[in-house]
Amino acid sequence: MRYFTEDHEWIDVEGSVGTVGISEYAQSQLGDIVFVDVPADGRELSKGDEAAVVESVKAASDVYSPVSGTVLEGNGALVDSPDLVNSDAEGEGWFFRIGHLGETNDLTLMGALSGVEMGLAAAGVPHRRGGVLAAMASLRSGLDG
Repeated sequence: MRYFTEDHEWIDVEGSVGTVGISEYAQSQLGDIVFVDVPADGRELSKGDEAAVVESVKAASDVYSPVSGTVLEGNGALVDSPDLVNSDAEGEGWFFRIGHLGETNDLTLMGALSGVEMGLAAAGVPHRRGGVLAAMASLRSGLDG
């Protein structure tokens, strides 16, 4: 099942493994992605930790871990082809796989709120300063000003 965070990260959970990336909306707001730094295999992450970095021609942004766990694999294809995030953000453009998932009960809430969160973000209402959402808000204010 796929869940979205308020910062436009997504996680697909299959059993005890989650695959994490950024939303189609986030990549479209960032523009052409030129660099991605994925977490190292074996890295322990807590929910909300800065896990990866994505840079576009417009901005750089942190990608946060939506759950606690251990990084099983970073998407090495993004090192050579960061534009995969633009062409397939919610597929081949994933950032990392995380296992030994910690508490996942709040994922249901994330999934239920994702449509509302996306709508508010599209309307320019930021929920949390930082991450992809903050980069998008910054870009939006720069374009408006």
